[in-house]
Amino acid sequence: MLTQVPIKDIICKQRDFFATGVTKDVNWRIEQLKRLKQAIVDHQEAIINAVKADLGRPDLEAYVEVAAISEIKYALKHLKSWVKPKTVPTGIDQLPASAKIYPEPLGVVLIIAPWNYPFSLTISPLTGAIAAGNCAILKPSEISANTSKVVANLIQKTFDSAYIAVVEGGVETSQQLLAERFDHIFFTGGTAIGKIVMQAAAKHLTPVTLELGGKSPCIVDADVNLNHAAKRIAWGKYLNAGQTCIAPDYLLVDRRIKSDFLTEIKKCVQEFYGDEPSESPDYGRLISQRHFERLVPLLQEGKIVIGGQTKPEENYIAPTVIDGVSWDSAVMEEEIFGPILPVLEYSDLNEAIAQINARPKPLALYLFSKDKQKQEQVLQQTSSGGVCINDTIMHVGVSTLPFGGVGDSGIGSYHGRASFDTFSHYKSVLKKGFWFDPNWRYPPYKDKLSLFKRMIG
Repeated sequence: MLTQVPIKDIICKQRDFFATGVTKDVNWRIEQLKRLKQAIVDHQEAIINAVKADLGRPDLEAYVEVAAISEIKYALKHLKSWVKPKTVPTGIDQLPASAKIYPEPLGVVLIIAPWNYPFSLTISPLTGAIAAGNCAILKPSEISANTSKVVANLIQKTFDSAYIAVVEGGVETSQQLLAERFDHIFFTGGTAIGKIVMQAAAKHLTPVTLELGGKSPCIVDADVNLNHAAKRIAWGKYLNAGQTCIAPDYLLVDRRIKSDFLTEIKKCVQEFYGDEPSESPDYGRLISQRHFERLVPLLQEGKIVIGGQTKPEENYIAPTVIDGVSWDSAVMEEEIFGPILPVLEYSDLNEAIAQINARPKPLALYLFSKDKQKQEQVLQQTSSGGVCINDTIMHVGVSTLPFGGVGDSGIGSYHGRASFDTFSHYKSVLKKGFWFDPNWRYPPYKDKLSLFKRMIG
């Protein structure tokens, strides 16, 4: 097991391997991406079974983890164009000169993965690290223990640990890793742990990407198709039993339609999961007893209009909607990260926007409205990691859209080209010729200032 090898030794071997320059060859990178892609195909059944064991997911939701392969396919298609140096213009004062920007790998990077999408959120950033030419150490979450073992097994079978290594373990292992110097740290998880990661990285001036979360609001305007909106919101909220960093955290519904909209949500939950969601093969479970116990007190808030049932022995909380909550309620204090959906109402969109802006910037913001003026108003007057209009979650699956937070919801972004950029340094290079060497910049400077002023204009 790699965890028996001292972490310092793994990092040292990776630095030695990176120094050989092998990872800078684009064709070599492409070959490694192909190997990773094939390994996922070969371990597909094990991945799905592990995710189901950790989170009780149905097959389709478990397969979402394997869908991380689409990121590899996208990188394979575009990598040769990404690595090309970009020529940029120079001013007349630089003649004779040419200027280029070269993407180059950072070195040895650390990727700390979460437990809620334990395979895909390991593989997706790893794809960017490989594409950019880095060595990487992966730290899967110990909370999703079954998937952690699958990740370790897959990586160990596919790559030399001097190139890609997996270190399994709990909090102590994470602390040991964070005490070391890396060239980049990529962390996905909660804001509280994100602060610890950033603090540790600061000791070495290590750059970080923090994919965090927050209370992602969902505004529902009066002019929407209630059934379509309810369906998409219910799906996005109760997917993976609400354990999705961009799940709608709370609803802000136009008060004129709130009653009818809650009726539609109830219909959708019944349609999705039947009369007894605990018996549905399509509804997952909370990751652990600790997370179950964290969420149960929130069921005491407001008035439960849908769900509310629990089964402690299964870490089960039914798909739940709570009405009658206020902005000061406990359920509104921090990200819920579970299948509980509080509902607030508004009478004026400006009021809704003001309430959102009074709180930390969320990872995602959702708006359901046909009104293009209202769409533009929300886009212009709010700040969030990303926005999805008239749907939920789906923006995360677009490789051409960078995914990341802002403020408390994160630093940096990835997916597609953004993943390559995250794990690359863009080196600026100016190349000068000797055939022309004007005298204006050299001392003595007498009578040259007026010329200099004209040149910089």
